[in-house]
Amino acid sequence: MSDSAARDSDAATREAVARDAAETESLFSHPPVAPRSTVAYGSHPDQVVDFHPPRAGSRPGAPLVVLLHGGAWRDRVDRQHVTPFADFLTRRGFAVANVEYRRGSELPQQRGSGPVAGRWPETFDDVAAALDAMPALAARELPEADPRRTVVTGHSAGGHLALWAAARHVLPADSPWRPATVPPLRGVVALAPIADLATAVEQDVCSGAVRQLLGAEADFAIRARYADPAALLPTGIATTVVQGTTDLTVPQSVAEAFVDAAAKAGELVGLTLLPDVGHFPLIDPSADACAVVAEELAQLAW
Repeated sequence: MSDSAARDSDAATREAVARDAAETESLFSHPPVAPRSTVAYGSHPDQVVDFHPPRAGSRPGAPLVVLLHGGAWRDRVDRQHVTPFADFLTRRGFAVANVEYRRGSELPQQRGSGPVAGRWPETFDDVAAALDAMPALAARELPEADPRRTVVTGHSAGGHLALWAAARHVLPADSPWRPATVPPLRGVVALAPIADLATAVEQDVCSGAVRQLLGAEADFAIRARYADPAALLPTGIATTVVQGTTDLTVPQSVAEAFVDAAAKAGELVGLTLLPDVGHFPLIDPSADACAVVAEELAQLAW
């Protein structure tokens, strides 16, 4: 590489990093939005769902969006950071169920090593339990919503969990998370999802989060059969992936690997690429990308 090319590359990298920092700051600058109600679906403090009704004036029979937040399956980030996004969706006529679930935390015997990603099997136990409880909970807490128009969405690690939740009916037969019937979903919209775990490992997405989620090498191959959306195809559930092309957290290649895996399995997955958009604008109410996400949800819900 010539000196001028190297300088151009360095300048582009600095620009991308600066843009990513600005996008992150923008997202986390929004104050949390309180839900109408919070209801437990289990006994653990993290087994709760926040319910946000559609804004007054919305047409009857609002679609229900089940929202799974990201944060690399680590407990330093919880559902509060997506409450402005949930509020944005209510202003677009959606009812929203914002799901909390158990995530990984720093192990007492490994102080200083940083938070671990996910809890096996608790993270998956919780998502399965929340989705199973959702029809009854939503009927009580969100009577404005039409359960026949349920779409599940999630961002980043939550995008992985959203894809997984929509694929539970094709889990191996011995899986405790496999439901008796196909989930009653209109579709799934995965936002910058960690959708293909093998590719995410190759890209070292979120500093080793996938390996932390699934465990050591011996466990990884076994658990991936039960946890990797790219291994749970086809699902027969309408699926759309929304991805920014300048995402430094979950690269575009991860989404493309999932879409390719779906095609090989005989399933068409929509891929909406947003130029010059990074990781967080997809759930940032002040970003144009957020309106694109709402439109993708509406297309599946209606």
